[in-house]
Amino acid sequence: MKSKKRWPAKRLAAFAGVIAAGVAIAMTSSWALTSRLNNYAYDFLLDHMRPAPWTTDSIVVSIDEETLQTMGGQREYRAILADALTRINAGKPRTVAIDMILADRGDDQLDARLEKAMLATPNLVLSCEIVGNGWEDPIPRFRQTAVALGEVYSVRRKEDGVSRVVPLEQTQGKVRRWALALETFRVFRGARFIEEESNDNNLVVADSRIPAPREGADRPLWIRYRYEGIPSVSVASLRTNPALASKLTGKAVFVGVTAMSAARDRLVNPYGQDMPGVEINAQAFETLQQGRFLTPARNYAVIAVCFIIAMAAGTIFYLMSGWWSYILSAALLIAAHSVPVIFFLGGIIFPYSLAISTAWLSVVGAAAFQYFSTRRELRTSQSDKARYQEAIHFVTHEMRTPLTAIQGSSELMGRYNLTDDKRKQMAQMINMESKRLARMVQTFLDVERLSEGQMEMKREPFPSRLVIESCVDRVRPLAERKQIQLFVDSLSDDTLLGDRELLEYAVYNLLTNAVKYSPAETEVHVESVRDGDSLRVSVRDQGIGMNAKELRSIFKKFYRTKKAEASGEAGTGIGLSIVEQIVVHHSGRMEVSSEPGKGSTFTIILPAGVTATTK
Repeated sequence: MKSKKRWPAKRLAAFAGVIAAGVAIAMTSSWALTSRLNNYAYDFLLDHMRPAPWTTDSIVVSIDEETLQTMGGQREYRAILADALTRINAGKPRTVAIDMILADRGDDQLDARLEKAMLATPNLVLSCEIVGNGWEDPIPRFRQTAVALGEVYSVRRKEDGVSRVVPLEQTQGKVRRWALALETFRVFRGARFIEEESNDNNLVVADSRIPAPREGADRPLWIRYRYEGIPSVSVASLRTNPALASKLTGKAVFVGVTAMSAARDRLVNPYGQDMPGVEINAQAFETLQQGRFLTPARNYAVIAVCFIIAMAAGTIFYLMSGWWSYILSAALLIAAHSVPVIFFLGGIIFPYSLAISTAWLSVVGAAAFQYFSTRRELRTSQSDKARYQEAIHFVTHEMRTPLTAIQGSSELMGRYNLTDDKRKQMAQMINMESKRLARMVQTFLDVERLSEGQMEMKREPFPSRLVIESCVDRVRPLAERKQIQLFVDSLSDDTLLGDRELLEYAVYNLLTNAVKYSPAETEVHVESVRDGDSLRVSVRDQGIGMNAKELRSIFKKFYRTKKAEASGEAGTGIGLSIVEQIVVHHSGRMEVSSEPGKGSTFTIILPAGVTATTK
């Protein structure tokens, strides 16, 4: 397993930004665009993690096709319902819920018969629904027979044709009603009220605590469907076999229309099973009665999980590289696919699309960032290597001249019997060339030592005037050969504290560059001026100049402008890099102004009389 070195703070911040952007995109797209995918994932989990069959506390008494055919059809609903209640009461159920809206007046004789049957039915719960801007309730003579009213329109609420949720609470015209399943559950449990906890997240019925946090105007209950369905007996079969009423004893009985030709509320459950609304109400009741609750994950939990997934992806690609990073990221993707399953086992519905999109976007973003960062580093490294090789080539090329002079002179001195004057002349040449060679080697080493912060800084006082005059004297022969006039405009008498040799190199480098890159018969000016607590040493030429883009890179190691390379002058591109590092190590800074074809001005700004810092 291969780990990596730490990233620079700037790169790490950019990396964190990429991961954060991935999480933000995942959350936005998941909550706004992918609810259908989450629903399909929910249906899949519900289908593949079915609870074991249980004995239900509810039963459906259905008005099916056979009942309608044998008892007069849809026009005889009230007669059929009255007959059904009479036969249901014989079975002594604990509560009866009628999933039919009895809001219209009918034949007085039939209404009276139905009212009598309702009065004889214990713990009767009737249905109501929202119509327009108000509630449609049963007519008063029927309503007075019921212990509660329950809303049934919410049963028909569905998304993509599948019924997964029943809202437990509905409000219209400042009147609030509970769902039919919830009211039936309250009556079945013998509770007088449905209590709301102060945090508005749960309902309490008798000794049962129902997790139903408010979402807008609803309290959605996710129905834990019984795959085998709710046991059912038809009204027609109760007529032909009254003994079947014994199946209703102690049960919550849901009465409703199930005939395909008459039911207006047939829906599909997550298993793909077609069922009438009355059975969906019974399924919701069973969810409440059995306490098999499914609740959506809280927003803070979702955000926390997504943050953990994103952090895991970022950590993998921050610490690892190569195949290990991809193997671990694949494991993370598998784990992310498992997150909704793990939550579902605990009765929590986690948005599948959010976990997956967060994992994929984080992994892809982190991998892409690592890939392109590595590519960029590789290109930079290759470029630096090429420039470094060029510099080595230049230095070795430059070394050949003094080495050749040293070797030739020493060979002549050893082979021939020379006069004393000739020997003395050759000895001086060897001494000068060896010193020149030593300066070349030292300069090249200084660049590395300054870059690594290993340069030993001297702290000695010396007059700035002497440094500048010495450099001018050394450069003057070079300027004269090119017919360039070298002017010293003004020199300050300030004393500097630091390393004289290094500062002399800096000034000398600026002067030689000014002469090298200036055409013949031009001028080079040098001056030093006190400016407050600083000393400004400026070198101004009338050379090739630079544009704004070149000025931004002029102090980079091994950088040379195109015009400098085209001038034919030999150079490594390290001189100005050394100059800047020397100045910075003396607590100073560089200023450059230039214009193509009109020359450049390089200014060293140093604190006058301030001790240099050691780095």
